[in-house]
Amino acid sequence: MPDDQNDYRAGFVSFVGRPNVGKSTLTNAIVGEKVAITSSKPQTTRRAIRGIAHRADGQLIIVDTPGIHRPRTLLGERLNSLVQSTLGDVDVIGMCFPASEPIGPGDRFISEQLNDFPRAKKVAIVTKIDASSKQKVGEQLLAVSRLREWDAVIPLSAITGEQVDILVRELMKLLPLSEQPLYPEETVTDETTSDRIAELIREAALEGVSDELPHSIAVTIDDLVPRDGQDIVDVYANIFVERDSQKGIIIGKAGSRLADVGARARAQIEPLLGSKVFLSLRVKVAKDWQRDPKQLGKLGF
Repeated sequence: MPDDQNDYRAGFVSFVGRPNVGKSTLTNAIVGEKVAITSSKPQTTRRAIRGIAHRADGQLIIVDTPGIHRPRTLLGERLNSLVQSTLGDVDVIGMCFPASEPIGPGDRFISEQLNDFPRAKKVAIVTKIDASSKQKVGEQLLAVSRLREWDAVIPLSAITGEQVDILVRELMKLLPLSEQPLYPEETVTDETTSDRIAELIREAALEGVSDELPHSIAVTIDDLVPRDGQDIVDVYANIFVERDSQKGIIIGKAGSRLADVGARARAQIEPLLGSKVFLSLRVKVAKDWQRDPKQLGKLGF
């Protein structure tokens, strides 16, 4: 419970932007724990993940949405609908622009979409300043400021943590006053453990695959079973792809790639569960699942 309820604020913030502008990395940096998977592959985030940052003067609930894009599949349409429904409920929208990439049609398209959410405050966030010169950052800040009227414009690096605290302070000022926190203090996300494990496996599977394959990967968890009398949890999971040829890519020669995926995922899952993990991965084909309403439903979309 906050000490001084008169100044305590709590509310919802969503980061938007083109795919791969650093939204998930920023979410994790603010929360102080990995709640959203990250990858260099576009469209990594597929759910509205809530990360919860607790501060003495308030609580920031971050809804990390999929990147807004022009959809090419039924999955893409559903992800865009998820973004639209999420943004209708948040108090602040933070739009992310990488410092090193010029503003393009995709950014303008998203900025125009923000007009559909007049209730939310709008903040511009220039990300990845650690990978850009001061001149580039300055030019980007100027370009971003010309896009629309913002409640704040903040440059930062989620990787190094530079200016992340300033963003949090500014976001907190824009949240509504609240009599109490909206989530218990120990909560960092409202994602289920199974969902978080599935995402960590998908993140491991995304590493080193070609540009087309990431969109075709989905992961489900069949079971999480603690072993009797042992400090070990058996995790049974499925990696779904859309074609047999993709199955071969995920498994790799003599199963080498799948073993690597398992090792990467296990290294992340064990700290999450606080125990050793036996991870059983099966690779299955769900033909053209991104375009099939029935398959999408089974895979949780």
